Order: sequence, then structure tokens, then C-alpha cells
Amino acid sequence: MAAKLKPIVETPEFKSYDVVIIGGAMIGSSSAWWLSNNPDFNGSLLVVEKDPTYEFTSTSHTNSCIRQQFSTEINIRISQFGAEFMKNFRENLGGDPEVPDIPIQNYGYMYLADNENFANVLRENQKLQKAWGAGTKIMSHDEIAEAYPFYNLDGIICGSHNLVDEGYFDGNTMFQWWRRKARENGAEYVTNEVVAIGREGNQVTNVTLKSGEVIKAGKIVNCSGPRANRTAGMAGLAVPVEPRRRYTFIFDAESPLGRDLPLTIDPSGVHMRTDGQYYLAGCPPDDGDPAVDFDDFYLDHSIWENKLWPIIATRVPAFEAVKVINSWVGHYAFNTLDQNAIIGPHDEVSNFIFVNGFSGHGFQQSTAMGRGLSEVVTYGEYRTLDLRPLGFGRIARNEPFIEKAVI
Repeated sequence: MAAKLKPIVETPEFKSYDVVIIGGAMIGSSSAWWLSNNPDFNGSLLVVEKDPTYEFTSTSHTNSCIRQQFSTEINIRISQFGAEFMKNFRENLGGDPEVPDIPIQNYGYMYLADNENFANVLRENQKLQKAWGAGTKIMSHDEIAEAYPFYNLDGIICGSHNLVDEGYFDGNTMFQWWRRKARENGAEYVTNEVVAIGREGNQVTNVTLKSGEVIKAGKIVNCSGPRANRTAGMAGLAVPVEPRRRYTFIFDAESPLGRDLPLTIDPSGVHMRTDGQYYLAGCPPDDGDPAVDFDDFYLDHSIWENKLWPIIATRVPAFEAVKVINSWVGHYAFNTLDQNAIIGPHDEVSNFIFVNGFSGHGFQQSTAMGRGLSEVVTYGEYRTLDLRPLGFGRIARNEPFIEKAVI
């Protein structure tokens, strides 16, 4: 029988916790579940989330896809673990029959190259991906045309495609169950906001909530998405993460394509894919991609008319006759140093731990990141996948961890 869940209230039950997680969306709830589910962690855990509806979180605006087409071993292996975990999601969450399956719609990513330099990057990436067991294949112009005749391939040299554990998954359902199971395991969630962090020397000591309570904290975990730098700043620290707009449009096509559209990355930077019975297209803004305010979700509808539609209709002529049925703006938690995750303790303030900066990869990487956070908090080290290349040390040294396959 499932444990009875305590109601989510504003005031924490206790005045002191071994771990306080700031941010309870996808990354925070994955971290809370993994930590509370670790048999070697016997501490108390508080999750502070300011928005109980999650309306303005990156979690609520995600396109929820997973891929293994990266250029670094660690990012490939992070996604492979995530795919394996979700394929056995119910079992991994304890076998509760109420937990749903989380299938992957394996239409894959399709990177299209229109010049030899990028084609060579795709070829080199494919060699590494294959070495780690990914199903990525380089397709010639003619092979793409035969498999996906709906593309206009003028100027395209080749494509990189993978139909194994790569495509769309229901990440929001994963999030809801991580959150629920973390609470069943004893993690306490409160609807509140951290407004200050106490620090003595090289240790953080407590958090002050908007409601006035001062809560002692053994460790503080920063899972606050695009607000990561604001949270770090309360402790006198800094992390190069800022909110940046990303546009998404859902549209219907007068003439459906007849088969799934892979998540296609056009050389222009626009991406598009199947989305159930509809299609999805997205892109960054055209104004230099600046940081925006945390509450700035302004949707510039001219992006569709002036940028997205002309590009997707050129690449897929069937999309000349489409109708937009939904649209939104979400925020990437954009890591300005290298667009890769930042996980692990600060190099000087060792009990302040980052799980930030995913730059659009948060959903697909959340499983491995939650497990890694659990290991760092419980054991002081990684015991499965070594995530040290994504640690804070590179931020302090200003040494980017280069990932070539960033969308």
C-alpha cells in the first residue's frame, strides 16, 4: 500500500534538515526521489518550491525529448542511462502498479548537414556514439530521400539519424511520479520561497523563507533552473546560468506526412518533429539570444510568420499549408560558459551543491543527474557514472567542457 502523503503546506515541519533542495520541478524532484530512495541516506530532506502549479518553470514548457547524438562520452552515457531507466520506469520506482509505463517514441533526431565541415562533425560524432553502443547512422542524401521522401533535400549532403532510444517521452509524467514517490519516501515539500542563505566562512548554514522561518541546513542543493545564479548569489556565489527564451509552435498540416517526422535539426537552427497527430517546431529568438527577466514569457508571433514557417515549408513542402493550434515561450537555464550541465559541490563552499545549467537538456539528463546528486550527498563521490567533467571546477577555472552537438 502506498504511503500516505502529507499535505504540501507553507511552513516546514522542522527547523533543521540535513538537505534542503531549492526548486522542486523536474531536476529538484528527480534529486529528491533518488536521494530519498537511497538506502544509505538516512537524513531529513526538505524541498522548497515557490510555485505549486509549476506554471512558469522550464518543466512546464519542455519539448521532452531524448537523444544520444552528442559529441562527448559523458553526455552520451547520461542519455543512455536515462533511456534504460524510463523503459523500466514502473519497476525502477518500486513496482507500484499505479506507476505508468514511460515509452519512448523512437522517431529519432535527424541532423541535416549542408556543408562538408558540419558533415565531418556528424561523422566524427557518429563514430564516438557507435563506440558507446548508440544506433546512430550517417545517411547519404539519397538514403534520406528514400526513407523520408517528404523532405526537400536541396543542398543537403548527409544526415545523422538514430532510431534507438531517441525521440519523445512523457517527461511530465516522470516528474509527477518522482515528486509523489519522493514524498512517499519522506521528502517534505513546502510551497515557499528561499529569500536568503546563511553562510559562515566556507559553509552555508541555513535558508530564510519568504514566510519568515529560518531553517538550518546541512547541505543546500541548487535546483532552481533559470534562477540558479540568483540562488547562488544569496550564498555569495555565482554560476553562469541565465534565462533565455525558446519558442515552440504546435501546428496541424493539411496534408499529413504519412509517417513520423524525426526531430529534424535544419541547418538554419530551426527544429521540427512529430507531436502526436500534430507537429512541433521551435527556435531561439532572432535578436542575439539575450538573457531575459525570469517572468518574461513574451511570445513574438512574428517569429512564426517571418522565420519558422518559411524554413519548415521549404524543408518539408507539405508544410506550406498548416494551421498553428498552440504556441508558448519557455526558458532555457542557459549555461553561458559551455551549455552543459553543472553538477556537484562548489569548490570552496563544499556543502552548497549545484544541479544547474542544462541549456535545454534537463529532461533527458534528469535521471542521471538525480542519481549523481544522491551519490555526492550520501557518499561524497560518484559511484556509478562519473560526472566530474561536469563539475563546478571548470566554472571556477573558466575552462569550457566542449559539446559540439548543442541545439
